[in-house]
Amino acid sequence: MKPCRSRRSMAAALSALVALIATGCGDPGGSSSDPAAAVTAPAGRTSYPLTFDNCGTRVTFQRPPQRVLILNGTSVGEVESFILLGLDKSILANAQSYGVSDDPSMIAKIKALPTGGLTMNKNFDVPAEQVLKLKPDLVVSAWSGGFDAKRGFATREQLAAAGITSLVNPVNCAMGKPEATPEEQRAYRNQSINSSLEFISLLGRVFDVRERAFELIGKLRARVEAVQARVGGLPAKKVLIAYTGMAMMNANGLPAVMTGGVYDDVIRVAGGVNAFAGQTADMTRTLNKEQLATAQVDVLVVGLFTPDENGDEEAAKLFAAYPSWAASKSKTYTVVSDGVYLGPLNAWAVEKISKVVHPGD
Repeated sequence: MKPCRSRRSMAAALSALVALIATGCGDPGGSSSDPAAAVTAPAGRTSYPLTFDNCGTRVTFQRPPQRVLILNGTSVGEVESFILLGLDKSILANAQSYGVSDDPSMIAKIKALPTGGLTMNKNFDVPAEQVLKLKPDLVVSAWSGGFDAKRGFATREQLAAAGITSLVNPVNCAMGKPEATPEEQRAYRNQSINSSLEFISLLGRVFDVRERAFELIGKLRARVEAVQARVGGLPAKKVLIAYTGMAMMNANGLPAVMTGGVYDDVIRVAGGVNAFAGQTADMTRTLNKEQLATAQVDVLVVGLFTPDENGDEEAAKLFAAYPSWAASKSKTYTVVSDGVYLGPLNAWAVEKISKVVHPGD
């Protein structure tokens, strides 16, 4: 049985995560200061046993993991990183999926991964008993909350007692971790495209594919830098990222408008500036119609949440609802999906957005 990923349940899960961020149950964030995550680290073979700190937990790898469980975490960046690194054969079960991607080939690749017959609990991830029964040698979570017993998940201590190593995407250490350090909180607030590359680097070290990771990071970075070279010095246009299918994240039923962190960085690199730059994640939840209507929007970026959504139709609806936007008058927009999230596909989104922010330049 495949993990339950209905549109409504996914939106509810995302809404819950936004609420968690806004109420300060650990100001989301985090990045391990360990050099395992350093993007600029020279390639080379991994020496085992490999031990380092991950979100305050000491983890040790005796060898490259061979039976990996990737938890949901309302994310897709972790499984995509595994796939791009050619580590899909090490995946015992994957609970992450999205159904639409800025890299169309990614959809079939994720669908082909084993799911281990896992089901989600009411908190939208794999419950403790299923994780322990599966007997993976590594469990990967997009955030610290993926190991929260109060949500019905296996704790890192439980997993360690069963001989199972756990790993949190370092930039999200503080998310779901009330005792997060100031450094972990700061890392989340400052997350960027580089944060996406850091996770690739970390996987390269853990799985002893550092040369492969180094090459992949180089290719992704080269694509981003090519865009920067093209649009550098040009006037920055106001860009709005809106996911109409994630309206459940907003208290007023409006499209989920994304701002901060990697969203702002993707837009910046593409030659723009977020229409709501400088706002916290709480803005996604509290934004009202007047604020949205009066925003300066030169370029609309429509985010797709499910494969049945039509980006052109969603753009037309938004233009009709907010005619005062400059983008509505010029009909300037593009469509993205997972490329603006924390994950390895940021280059895809940067390229798409840059083409409408500065067409022909």
